[in-house]
Amino acid sequence: MLFNLIKNTVLLFLITLPTSEINNTHKIKTSLLVGANQLELYLPILKNKSVAVVANQTSVIFKKSNTNYTHLVDSLLKHDVEIEKVFAPEHGYRGIADAGEYVNNGIDSKTGLQIISLYGSNKKPNKTYLEGIDIVIFDIQGVGARFYTYISTLHYMMEACAELKIKMIILDRPNPNAHYIDGPVLDMKYKSFVGMHPVPITHGMTIGEFAKMINGEEWLGDQLSCDLTVIKIKNYNRNKKYELPIKPSPNLPNGKAINLYPSLCLFEGTNVSVGRGTEMQFQIFGSPLINEEKFSYSFTPQPNIGSKSPKHNGKVCYGLNLERSEYLNEINLEWLISAYQSSEKKSEFFNSFFTKIAGQKILQKQIENGFNAEEIKKSWKLDLKNFKTIRSKYTLYKD
Repeated sequence: MLFNLIKNTVLLFLITLPTSEINNTHKIKTSLLVGANQLELYLPILKNKSVAVVANQTSVIFKKSNTNYTHLVDSLLKHDVEIEKVFAPEHGYRGIADAGEYVNNGIDSKTGLQIISLYGSNKKPNKTYLEGIDIVIFDIQGVGARFYTYISTLHYMMEACAELKIKMIILDRPNPNAHYIDGPVLDMKYKSFVGMHPVPITHGMTIGEFAKMINGEEWLGDQLSCDLTVIKIKNYNRNKKYELPIKPSPNLPNGKAINLYPSLCLFEGTNVSVGRGTEMQFQIFGSPLINEEKFSYSFTPQPNIGSKSPKHNGKVCYGLNLERSEYLNEINLEWLISAYQSSEKKSEFFNSFFTKIAGQKILQKQIENGFNAEEIKKSWKLDLKNFKTIRSKYTLYKD
């Protein structure tokens, strides 16, 4: 039996959960099928194997629409896949922890599976956690930004798998910011968990493509290469606008925030709030130290889900509401430059985290020295050109 598909104006997904129907999915025409939905391509590989899954709240298999889904782990267990444990990235298995918050290991109350955190002191899984594992499945929704830590988690899991000769399967998902490549390329002198690879802020790649680049460019080091299989997205067009059906993290509540995130995240290395502690995260920015006369929009951060101790907690911040701003096809530097120029304490505007977020020292110096956005972007051109040449070797989908 085939499901009657319900067309959504943005995304259309399907899944056929009963085993008897897996082989019939090729008969169904659909606009997009995420990797997880194509069970017929990876269930045979998992047969009689000991499996670990890297997952969070976005790791789902869609049924009739993007509002009807089951968690990947639950679905695999129904198909008698031998899942031994689950690894969770920043924000945890359920995706509710604050940014940077330590996430403890635990037991999933629904399945009884061991949940092991890959954030905090255990970013690279301990070898004992992977003992006896034959295959690791990686299925996490990214947003296409260098400083989004899920790709750092990907790197460390690939490294561990390569060292232990464990196969990895990536269930690929769309990149909502895949339509442009922009920003300074990371200077490896400033490598950190919010930037581990020499790529620009927006790299225009899916998780699967990024994993191929990690392997191909030998970024795992020590001549390591992960035994990698990518289950591609079916009918994917990276230039089409995609709205994610599930929040990828607590402070990216909607498509607008996700689109603004690569530009506004630079404020995380300054004294300016990006709306954490409000219901408009990454859609507004402001600070008590910004000139009120130039920026009349105001908000007051308060503790909420995903931000227990927000920047400028309880203080009135002046800035801009970008909820109705144009859809971005490039990194916007105007907001950062304008906020700096309007700051009442310029010497306190940047903090040490800005270098990690920017991936280099130059951007801060350019802003402090009065460079405009156009001048700054010209300085990125050669690095971006070189990156695009490297990237072209690993793309799985047409640009």
